Amino acid sequence: MSEGKLALVLHAHLPYVRSAEKGSLEEDWFFQALLECYLPLLKVLEDASKSANQSPKLTISLSPTLLSLFNDQDLKNRFPEWLGIRLKILADSQENEHEAAKELTSFIEFQLSNWNSNKGDVIKRFSSLQDQSVIDIITCAATHGYLPLLREYPQAVKGQLKTAVREHFRVFGIKPKGIWLPECAYYEGLDELLKECELRYSILDGHGVLHSNPRPRYGIYAPICSKHGVAFFGRDSASTLPVWSAREGYPGDSEYREFHRDLGWDLPLKYLQKNGIKTSRPLGLKLHKVSESNKQINEKELYEPDLAKKKVRIHAKEYLMGRKRQLSVLKNKMKFQPLLVAPFDAELFGHWWFEGPIFIKEIFKQSEAEGIELTTLKDYLTINPMLQICEPSPSSWGQGGFHKYWVNETNSWVVHEWSKASKEMIFRCNSGVSTNLELRILQQAARELLLSQSSDWSFILRAGTTTELARERIFRHLNRFWLLIKALGENNNFTELELRKIESEDFIFPLIQAGDWK
Repeated sequence: MSEGKLALVLHAHLPYVRSAEKGSLEEDWFFQALLECYLPLLKVLEDASKSANQSPKLTISLSPTLLSLFNDQDLKNRFPEWLGIRLKILADSQENEHEAAKELTSFIEFQLSNWNSNKGDVIKRFSSLQDQSVIDIITCAATHGYLPLLREYPQAVKGQLKTAVREHFRVFGIKPKGIWLPECAYYEGLDELLKECELRYSILDGHGVLHSNPRPRYGIYAPICSKHGVAFFGRDSASTLPVWSAREGYPGDSEYREFHRDLGWDLPLKYLQKNGIKTSRPLGLKLHKVSESNKQINEKELYEPDLAKKKVRIHAKEYLMGRKRQLSVLKNKMKFQPLLVAPFDAELFGHWWFEGPIFIKEIFKQSEAEGIELTTLKDYLTINPMLQICEPSPSSWGQGGFHKYWVNETNSWVVHEWSKASKEMIFRCNSGVSTNLELRILQQAARELLLSQSSDWSFILRAGTTTELARERIFRHLNRFWLLIKALGENNNFTELELRKIESEDFIFPLIQAGDWK
């Protein structure tokens, strides 16, 4: 009999970074995530599902904006060419005879074959794994809007939630029951809106559950249920820090691949431009390892794939043994099997930590031998329907555990802009429209409002990385929103041709209903 259960939860998300421009930075974000994270992860899950000795289980949120990128035919068509450019650069590299370059070349060629074997239909593969009960796919807010900052107008929150549920149903043919709240952010009363949207379970950071009223009898080791019938699972920091922490966790081990050293920084700009890359930037071509802590970035040693693979097997065993010790102690204090919930951003596995997908593969292989049963959040609720009723505490998993990272001197100005736009959207939806063209204009205004609310742009403004891109995206969508709202006024000369141009660039959520903002 197992010591208890472990629920691995991955949050898969990218903002709507569709770009008509080949070779853009936004395109790189998506293609690198495909190459390093999503394709390897799918392969690990599919292989484990075919093994008689494994019982793989995983909860994964696929955000509506990420699903739109997976579905985009232009991006699908361009991905193989993007891979081809990187294979050429590797072949031209001075280190092309080193084991690291050979291994990376083989990796990219394999992922190209992995992509072609299913004609790039990533969604179909995720759906098939769900049909086999290997994964439970949950949703996220439509554009990853930070919901506590939209709460002034409940319709703005409902617009995010209802659009997400509708899009999930359009893509997968079933309504989601679970949701990853963006940044795990919760505020009082949100559970009532979740229930209205038929969403029945979610994940909070540990303090969101531990500070509930009343304090949960079993802490974070069992889900709680709000008075509106929504279950909440709490993050177990002991199960996440060994993987999450770059300094103290596994990804910082000296044998693993270094994230920051990239051929895109090392190669001359003229050479990059010759290959269609306009500026020096990361290409996803990394040939060095973390090395010893005293090494500067330009002193990093070349990556040794075999040593990294040995180390990841050791770390997977170490991780499971740590969970076993936790569960053994908890088991003696609880009347039923304790649950450890370990949520992560999906791109940690493969993109930020290149060996991450192999780590998950080893978890699937070794968990049974260590007496740990893997489960999904949905399966756990099915088997354990009796939950303690508690009111979750307002919280997030961001810096400081509340809303500090999304409301500060760098980004708080945008909250007022969202508020003004939401108020106008509600007014227009309640006023009604009289023609099909006006309905399309209002629907497109709803898309632009949602796209402006993405928490990714607020995060970038606070992090101080590509801030100009973040500002440009926010203002692009807000300016389009107000242009469309103005087009609903009297004596406006806005034409269908102008509408089609905006729709062609931002035609996300084809089933959007402006009535959600009523």
